[in-house]
Amino acid sequence: MSAFNVAAQDNALSLLLSLGGLSITKTEPAPAVSQMTTASGTVSGTNTIASHLSSEIPVFSKIEYTDLEKAEIEQWLTLSAATPIADSTLDALNENLKFRTTLLGEKLSVADVVVYARVKDTVAAWSDEERTGEKGRRYIVRWVDFVQNTPALGLNIPADQKVVIDASKVLFTPKPEEAPKKEKKPAAGAAAAAVDEVKKGAEAVAETAKEAGKKVKDAAGAAAAATGKKTEKKQKPKREPAPPKEEPVITPAQIDLRVGHILYCRPHPNADSLFVSTIAMGDDASSPVVTPHSEITDLPEDVKARFNPLPPVRTVCSGLNGLVPLAEMQDRKVVVVANLKPVTMRGIKSAAMVLAASPRPAPGAEEGHKKEFVELVTPPEGAVAGEKVFFESYEGTPEAQLNPKKKIFEAIQPGFKTLDDKTVSFDRAQAGWTGEGEKGKAAGEGVAKLRTASGGYCKAPTLVDALIS
Repeated sequence: MSAFNVAAQDNALSLLLSLGGLSITKTEPAPAVSQMTTASGTVSGTNTIASHLSSEIPVFSKIEYTDLEKAEIEQWLTLSAATPIADSTLDALNENLKFRTTLLGEKLSVADVVVYARVKDTVAAWSDEERTGEKGRRYIVRWVDFVQNTPALGLNIPADQKVVIDASKVLFTPKPEEAPKKEKKPAAGAAAAAVDEVKKGAEAVAETAKEAGKKVKDAAGAAAAATGKKTEKKQKPKREPAPPKEEPVITPAQIDLRVGHILYCRPHPNADSLFVSTIAMGDDASSPVVTPHSEITDLPEDVKARFNPLPPVRTVCSGLNGLVPLAEMQDRKVVVVANLKPVTMRGIKSAAMVLAASPRPAPGAEEGHKKEFVELVTPPEGAVAGEKVFFESYEGTPEAQLNPKKKIFEAIQPGFKTLDDKTVSFDRAQAGWTGEGEKGKAAGEGVAKLRTASGGYCKAPTLVDALIS
């Protein structure tokens, strides 16, 4: 049986644990970060523990999740972890719940409980206009009411701690929309039997209609023969051509930019130009891109002691050896691209990319230009590993993994640059997103600054009008 040591302010984990009847231990003082101890070791962090509990709490352990659903659970755990929760995350959550009862649609998950605990105080403080006005986040309000009251979960929440929701206070009623159509699997038990009955009835009706049609056709043929008239075939109406398929819209929001914390960096053993970094970026331990702790054998003892317990980390290769001093790659915050497809670089799998700034080559010297000076893009002071980073006016939910065949990153990255105040930005004109180039691109500011969910901007230390890659 697992044992838990819950941080004082970890309301999300406390609520989740109330479901399972699990053993909880407490120490004084409470730890800064919640911990779970199992027979195989200790893990820490709300998101990591929540992922483990998905298989231990009965209400969730009986549910089978697809790989896509597991990725969605991880995504909502990560997006909701920032304090305070960003407006962009709340907007994405509201949109996600428009046609859904739970975060996954119909299946309950640990994400419903954790995200509920993280947003409930925010929702409780909303005015009626913020809840159900024309621009209110009505779908979050509906979902909060469901999560805190559904017997399917049975959350142990005292009545005075629930979000008070008055169903009669609806300030604006939007026009009804149809949910996107998708095939549904037959429900189990009685529902499945009902579906079978409907199918049988439909087959019987179809057979009857077929027989009736045959009789009518035979009768019409006989009548025509008797009068010497030929039956005429009816002209089939011409099919209207299908409307043109909508082009997918490219947006910087598709890129999963996060704050990363380099715990340790070393030279690549097989490539002089590469560094190999161990980076924490807010992942759950169950994520396939996380490096298992058992495979991390090169951390110095002082690094292990400094980051004990070791959080979930990724291994990242970067071509910065010879451009950035190794000392500057130790124990520091950076900005990472977290949803590129992992690639093996000279024998070591790399699961992300570190963003860096370099001087722009002189006009005409772009071809064959060699970087000689590079600065790491630095998040604002106080940013935490895993915190969401995005370009203002381009907010949304990033893709779980960018499809390399679609060249999404390659279409966006040319617009990255630093401004006069060294802030990293996305410039539509520089990316070629103006005029004819606007087709298939998301709308947004002409020049949008890169910021964290908590509000600070990401910058290069000294470089102005620099390339970012």
